[in-house]
Parts: sequence; C-alpha cells; structure tokens
Amino acid sequence: MQIEEKYMKRCLQLAANAVATAAPNPMVGAVIVHNGKVIGEGYHTLCGCAHAEVEAVRSVKNEELLKESTMYVSLEPCSHFGKTPPCAKLIIEKKIPRVIIGTYDPFPAVSGRGVKMLQDAGVVVHVGVLEDECRELNKAFFCFLEKKRPYIVLKWAQTRDAFIDKKRCEQDAVCPTPISNELTRMHVHKLRSEVQSILVGTNTAINDNPSLTVRFWTGNHPVRLVLDRQLRIPSDYHLFDGKILTVVFTEKEHPSKSGCEYVRIDFEKEMLQQIIQSLYDRKIQSVLVEGGRQLLQAFINANLWDEAQVEVADIRFGEGVYAPSICGAADYTEKVLTSEMMYFRNKW
Repeated sequence: MQIEEKYMKRCLQLAANAVATAAPNPMVGAVIVHNGKVIGEGYHTLCGCAHAEVEAVRSVKNEELLKESTMYVSLEPCSHFGKTPPCAKLIIEKKIPRVIIGTYDPFPAVSGRGVKMLQDAGVVVHVGVLEDECRELNKAFFCFLEKKRPYIVLKWAQTRDAFIDKKRCEQDAVCPTPISNELTRMHVHKLRSEVQSILVGTNTAINDNPSLTVRFWTGNHPVRLVLDRQLRIPSDYHLFDGKILTVVFTEKEHPSKSGCEYVRIDFEKEMLQQIIQSLYDRKIQSVLVEGGRQLLQAFINANLWDEAQVEVADIRFGEGVYAPSICGAADYTEKVLTSEMMYFRNKW
C-alpha cells in the first residue's frame, strides 16, 4: 500500500464516525503526519461545528511541527466563510507545506477554489488519492450537488415466496407484518439514522401505523414523508404525533400545523418528480423509501433510485401482497441469521 493511501484510509475511517450526524455537511477526516508519524487527526462531527482540518490542527501538541508536516484530508478544504472560517486559510496560516486531498468538493463556493487558494500561497497540493472511496463516503452529498436531487435508497423485506405483506382482513390489527429478524430490524434502524428522510405510501401508513423513527439504534430521526392523496390516514396515527416533522404529499388543501406540513402535488403528473423536487428544495440530501409495493415499484420503473436493500426472510406466506420486482443480480449478498440481505446499486 502506498503511504498516501495509508493515511487517506485513516481519513476515511475518521470521517465515517459522523455518518449519522454530519449531514447536511459532508463527512470529512483529516490526518497530519510529521516524519512518518501521525501528530494530529480529526473529523467533522456536526454541522456548524469545527471542520476536520481544524480538529486535526487542534490535536497537535507542538504546532511548530506543522511547518514540516503533511496534511491528508478526504475532501477539498473549504475556501469560504460559512458557519466556520475557511480551512484553506487556516492551513496557510499554520504554514503546513503539503496537503494531500482525496477529492474535490462539488459545492460551488468551494470546488477548486480551496486548492487554488493553497497553491497560490505556495502549498504543494495533490488531489485524487482514493478518490472513488472518498466520493462513495459522501455519495448523498455528491448526488445532491451533481444530480440536483436526493440520494434514493429503496428498502423492503420479503418472504421466501416473494410476499411483502400478508393478506389483510378487516379484523386484523393495525401493525406491520413481521418479516425481519432482530438483527435485520436493527440494520433498518441504523439505515434510518443515516438518511435525512423516509417515505411510505398511503396503504403502508394505514395498515401498519408506523412511527418511522430510530428506535433500535442510536441516531437522529429522519423527516417522515407520506403519500396521502385523499387524506385517508387517521389523524391519531403515530405519523401525526408531532414528535418529528411529517410532510404529507396530497392533492387536497389542508393547513399545516406544528410538526406536520401538507404539500399539494398533482398526482396525475410525474408524481415522483414532484416529490423529489420538493425534497431538493428543502435541501434534503437523502431519502429512504420503505414501502409499500406500489410506491417502491414506481421508483424502480422510473429508474429513480441509487441503492436497493432487500431482505429475503426464511418464511413463507403462501398469499398476500407481492414484493417489488427489480432487474439484475445483486451486487453482493450476506446471510444475517435466518435472512439473506441483497444489495443492489443502480449503475446508470
């Protein structure tokens, strides 16, 4: 392994510590090396808090060594005043002579400007070490800025005979149909903590009365999104408990209230594009689509998705609601207790 890749991998390890807290900012890690020894490191923990470069410099006990050191950072240092001062300026002030960068920052106020500021000050800069890995870490951030839409993850659990829900009767309790096991359920809640929003359709909301919160993991709750064309979801459901923001997409006029916003869209015209545009306007960088079948299949048919995570449980229903159909083989699979997890990536 090349020495530059070694330290960039450490930057990525550090950055990933903020997977559930950094958004809407990107995850960034920084390492400072002097004569082959790490003398400082840090990562961006929370939007509005110090950036990785600042944390790394703060951790150095003898700042005199900075003048003879190399800084490794997974994303281009910022060059503008935002909620914090520009990191490129700090690097120049501390007289760090060499900076190795994983990838350019796509944010217009930074892209290329941070590198230029450093180079104009005489700093030796190299960009592109483990670039693919650095982009992958912040895939939602890059998608939002480059594709002008949130990163879209599809998620569902199905039985071995390809049902996503049992056959429902009127007397059935309003609750989710158990398919996942305890570990895959925990995985779903971890995934929820890593996205900014979560979307379900009307039938899923009515049949399951879901909370759509993070309960079996530690992290922030995503903004709850629900389709309810005719406003059929009962007002006493968990989605309307006011604990977390719920956004309802509907064709009806309805006043918003604390904890719940109603957004009118035209269900006869490109419904998904209207939802995605609304999320983009709200600066929501990622959305987890959890169901039901009709909504998930609509995203698949529109080729409007980036990842799909499908759990196939070792149980059978015999009848019920069929799971969505996704083309192609999974990129990889893994066994989790009694279930098989299948992971797809949209390569278009």
